[in-house]
Amino acid sequence: MLPNSANDPMNDIDPRLLDLLRTRLTSFVKWDVLRFFHEHPQVTDTAENIARSAGRDLRAVEPELAQLARHSILEMETLTGLRVYTLSDDPATRQLIHDFFIACDDRSFRLRAIYHVIHGLH
Repeated sequence: MLPNSANDPMNDIDPRLLDLLRTRLTSFVKWDVLRFFHEHPQVTDTAENIARSAGRDLRAVEPELAQLARHSILEMETLTGLRVYTLSDDPATRQLIHDFFIACDDRSFRLRAIYHVIHGLH
């Protein structure tokens, strides 16, 4: 296990992105769901279709979608009897998600982000 100190390179992340990883993007399922919405920001869809598009099992995706909605990253509504999700239209939230996935293009950042998700699962 890596030491938990101020000099720990695992903590050398933009504080906004670190907060996202520690409080809202706390699983790899959420990461995959958020990547789907980042790549398709105008989509409004059901949990079943989101799970299929993200390559995940519906039973794993449904509770994560609900949590992302509680954290105001996604919006959840019921249309014609179906629960659907869409990416928040809040500009700050959309910018944060964009910044996260741009940062993920850097292997070093991605490894640190993975570390934080794994560490948060314990």
